[in-house]
Amino acid sequence: MNKFEQLGLNESLLLAIKDLGFENPSEVQEKAIPVLLEQNTDLVALAQTGTGKTAAFGFPLIQKIDAEDRSTQALILSPTRELCLQITNEIKQYSKYVKGLHTVAVYGGASITEQAREIKRGAQVIVATPGRMQDMINRGLVNIKNINFCILDEADEMLNMGFYDDIVSILSDTPDEKNTWLFSATMPAEVARIAKKFMHDPAEITVGHKNSGSATVSHEFYCVNARDRYEALKRLADANPDIFSVVFCRTKRDTQAVAEKLIEDGYNAAALHGDLSQAQRDGVMKSFRGRQIQMLVATDVAARGIDVDNITHVVNYQLPDEIETYNHRSGRTGRAGKLGTSIVIITKSELRKISSIERIIQQKFVEKTIPSGIEICEIQLLHLANKIKDTEVDHEIDNYLPAINEVLDGLSKEELIKKMVSVEFNRFIAYYKKKRDLSGEKGERSERSSEPREIRAGDPVRYFVNIGSRDDFDWMQLKDFLKETLDLGRDDVFKVDVKEGFSFFNTDGEHTDKVMSVLNGFDLNGRRINVEISKNDGGSRERRDHNGRSGGERRSSGGFGGRSSGGGGSFGPRKEGGFRSDRNAAPRTERSDRPRREGGYSRDAAPKREPGSFQREERAPRRSEGNTERPAGRSFEAAKSRRPRKQ
Repeated sequence: MNKFEQLGLNESLLLAIKDLGFENPSEVQEKAIPVLLEQNTDLVALAQTGTGKTAAFGFPLIQKIDAEDRSTQALILSPTRELCLQITNEIKQYSKYVKGLHTVAVYGGASITEQAREIKRGAQVIVATPGRMQDMINRGLVNIKNINFCILDEADEMLNMGFYDDIVSILSDTPDEKNTWLFSATMPAEVARIAKKFMHDPAEITVGHKNSGSATVSHEFYCVNARDRYEALKRLADANPDIFSVVFCRTKRDTQAVAEKLIEDGYNAAALHGDLSQAQRDGVMKSFRGRQIQMLVATDVAARGIDVDNITHVVNYQLPDEIETYNHRSGRTGRAGKLGTSIVIITKSELRKISSIERIIQQKFVEKTIPSGIEICEIQLLHLANKIKDTEVDHEIDNYLPAINEVLDGLSKEELIKKMVSVEFNRFIAYYKKKRDLSGEKGERSERSSEPREIRAGDPVRYFVNIGSRDDFDWMQLKDFLKETLDLGRDDVFKVDVKEGFSFFNTDGEHTDKVMSVLNGFDLNGRRINVEISKNDGGSRERRDHNGRSGGERRSSGGFGGRSSGGGGSFGPRKEGGFRSDRNAAPRTERSDRPRREGGYSRDAAPKREPGSFQREERAPRRSEGNTERPAGRSFEAAKSRRPRKQ
C-alpha cells in the first residue's frame, strides 16, 4: 500500500501523487495531513523550507473543497509572486483529477482586471501576495467574507517583508469560523502575535526543533579581509567544480555587481532581484533550472519561491540583517533528504554573528580556510581526469580518428595524458601563480588581545578624523571624499561612522602610510584635517598621531567611546555600503588573466545601468572662533590634479 493512502487521501489525489512520482510523505506531510483531514481545526506548523509544506496543506485542502460550488472557499497567502505562482502550479497538479476545481494566482506585476475576471469565472482557491490581495479587496474585486480556509505560507517571511498590516487587514475581512493554517520556518514574535489574534486553540506541529536548521545542511564559514570577499567567492567556486548554487547578497545593487563580475570572469552566473522585469526573472529562472547557470546571485526577497532540485551550495556573500533569514537561505539546499552546504563569507568584525546564528539554528559552524591556488589546481586537475574517464564516447568521432592520430603520432601515452590535462591545468596555475594566498586569515573565536599589535598589510586599521556632520558630511559623502582624496578603490574604505565633530573609518593596513601622509594637514575649504589611528573600535580609545605618539584617552558625548554603527558587529542594518553619484554603476575591472570557463549567461538578462560621476558640493569655508587664518595646506582640488590616476 502506498504510504499516502495510509494518511486518508482520496483516490483522485492518490492518482495525482502517482503521476508526480511521490512515494513517501515527508515528516511535515505525515504529521499535518491526518490532522487536517480528520479535524476542523486551526494549525500552526513549523518546518524548514524545502520540507514539502505545500503538499502538507495542499492535499487536505483539495480534499475538503466542494468543487461543485464555484464560490471562493480558500485563500492562500504567500510572500512573493514567484512563490505564489509555484504554489498555484502545485495545487493545479495535485487537483488535476478533481473536476471543476479552479485555482487563480493573484500577484503584482500582472493585470489586476484579468485576475479579477478569472476569479469571477469561478475560483474556489485563490493564491495571493498580501499587497495585491489587499488592493483587490479595497477595489471590491474579490469577496473573501465567506471562505472556509485561510492558509499563511512562509508566514515569518511575509512579516519580515513588512506585510503585517496587510495580513491583519485581510484576515479581518474573513469569517471567524474559518480554519486558519499557518506554515512557517521560524516563529518570531510577530508570527506568534498573528496566531494568538486570529487562531482558536490551534493544533501545533514542529518538524525538528523550533527555529532550528535542517539536519541535511552542513554549515561552514570562511573569515577573510573585507577587500577579499569577492576573490574568496571565486576561489570557493573553483574549489567546487560542480557547484550549483544560490549566492545571497543584501541589496539589489550588490547582487547586480557581483553577478556581472562573475560573468566577466567567465562563470556561468546571473542576477535575480526586484529590478528585473517579470520576463527577465522568468528567463533567469528557466536557465537556472536548466543548469545553464551555476551561480544564481539573488536578494532574499527575489529568492523566495526558488524551488529547484539538487542545489549543492548556498553562499552567504553577505549575512542578512535578521538572523532568522539565514534559515530561509540555507533551506534552499539539502532538500528531499539530500545533503547540502551553507557557506558564509565574513570578516573578523562579523564573527559574533556566527554565534548568534548557531544559537538560533542549534547547529555548529565549521571554520575553514580559503583554499590556496595550488589546492584549487589539484582539485581542478582531478575533476578533469574524472570527467575524461566518465565521458561517453560518441562513435561519430571515429571518422576523425585517422587525422587525429596523425597529429598526435609519436607521443607516448604518458606524454599524451600530460598534454591533455595541461590544457585545463595550465590556465589555473598561470592565474593563481599571480595571486596571493587568502588562507592565512582566521576568525579565531577568542577574546581580542589587549596588547598593541603591529599594523600589517591586510589587517584592518581604524582611524579617527576631525571632520563630521557639521562639515556637511554623511557617511556616504565622507566615504566618497576619502576614496577620491586617497585614490583608493570602492572597497578599500569601509566601516565609515560619522559623528557631529569627528568620524571614524577603516582601511587595510597596507594603506596606512598613504592615509597618514595625505590626510594630515590636508586643507578642506580652509579647514585643516587631522587623522589619527584608533587602537580599539569601542570603549576608551588610545589614538596615535602620524608620528606614532600616543594620544591617550579621549571621550565625547557624540559617541566617541561607542560602537561603530556601520561596523557589522551587531545583527542589524548596516549603514555602510555603496557610493554616491556612481552608486548604480557595477564595478568594472580588467581580468584578462582569469581562466575562462565555458558558457556564461548573457548579461541582457539584467538591466543596464549608466555610471555616474563624482560630484562635490561647494561649501563656504568654516572659521573657528578667534582664528581668522588657517595654516597653509593642500586643497582638495589641487590634490586631485597632482595625483596620478590609476590606469
